[in-house]
Amino acid sequence: MRIPGPDHQEDGGVRAVAAAGGLHRYPLGLHDIYGPVVRFQLPGVGEAVSVADPVLLEATAHIDKRPEKLFTFLEPLCEAGNLQVLPADEHTPWRRLLLSVLAGRPAHERHFAHFTGLARELADRWAGQPDGEPVELQQELTALSLRMICEFALGGADAGTDADRVVTAFEEVLTEHLGRLYQVPRTDPRSARRADAALAYLRATVDRVVAAHRPDGRADRSDLIGALIEAGQSPARIRDTVMVTLLAAHHTTGVAVSWTLHLLGRHPDAADRVAAELDQVLGDRAAPDYGDLRRLPYLDRVLKESMRLFPPGPYGARETTEDLTLGPYRIPAGTTVFYPFWAVHLNPEYWPDPQRFDPERFTPREVAKRPRLAYIPFGIGPRGCEGAALATVEAQLVLAVLLKRLRFSPAPGHEVTPTERFVLWARDGIRMTARPRA
Repeated sequence: MRIPGPDHQEDGGVRAVAAAGGLHRYPLGLHDIYGPVVRFQLPGVGEAVSVADPVLLEATAHIDKRPEKLFTFLEPLCEAGNLQVLPADEHTPWRRLLLSVLAGRPAHERHFAHFTGLARELADRWAGQPDGEPVELQQELTALSLRMICEFALGGADAGTDADRVVTAFEEVLTEHLGRLYQVPRTDPRSARRADAALAYLRATVDRVVAAHRPDGRADRSDLIGALIEAGQSPARIRDTVMVTLLAAHHTTGVAVSWTLHLLGRHPDAADRVAAELDQVLGDRAAPDYGDLRRLPYLDRVLKESMRLFPPGPYGARETTEDLTLGPYRIPAGTTVFYPFWAVHLNPEYWPDPQRFDPERFTPREVAKRPRLAYIPFGIGPRGCEGAALATVEAQLVLAVLLKRLRFSPAPGHEVTPTERFVLWARDGIRMTARPRA
């Protein structure tokens, strides 16, 4: 049976994606029209098959191959080969190494006090804002999460690193190379030169902090660089791994917290409940200990519901290495399988009234009713996010510190519109007022 989908277009689907508002939104309309499995043209790749049903996704969960064309925009960050599309035999040990660092509780606890200090500095600054003056959440929280991942991945060797400039540099590089992937006409001839300069700055920054990390030639296995050195990785691979880790970690955590505060600002009853839980667990303390995070179940549900409605990474992709069967459809080897995380999270069959914000969807009883892959903010299978555990700890901590002290409200007249900028970003930012709690 032929998979349904829109008619073939000579431009490779570029105009259709643009008309829908971006690749994050395009699959939503496709699945509304054609059902849970859709054939469509994916710009820069060719034809792809999008799957929005979590039960059907199970048949693809074992795939350990990404379509190389879709990740060419990351090649400027990778001199030792694109880390996102390593073959399975090389990717598996590399993934194990990253998980040993990024997912380990001892490492999380070792850096927790420093993370807390950074979050409290931001809370202090926002508490001192003139009354009614809005703060720009995405910009500030992205910079905060970058400082956190620098502390974690670089062993604190981020002295002198300008977090705001690093964020801007990543944006310039990604915007230029994503534009090339999607064949977006360049309106400013200087953009390529700016992207080259930004990339040179990023490489120099990482080289500097890597060098600062080992002044005596010794390595500490408890952080990313130390583990890579101990594993015998080349200097180029160490730099590439650090670059990609910084990129993935600072974007996703910063926007996840931003969207969560955005939703709480529009649902004051939920914000009140989070505040009450924090007061009960923390008492007069301004920040949680590491063990307190497990005692904040409602905060955890709020974060999960936020990432359901606004998944930081709105989509992913794999390439089949063998023939697959998805319901009534036969998928040949070599097919690009597109994972529309946002469409999966809004599938009304598993999420009644899917656009409604309801943290109670994530009580243990409700979770047990759904298929395993109905909620996939960190991806699935052997190519899922290695930093999921660390990102969750960071996001919960930042939310706890900010919401213990501050109350957030939408800035009057400011419209928040999701767009795709490597992650699910708000096009014109997320501006909110932050006032000390009574």
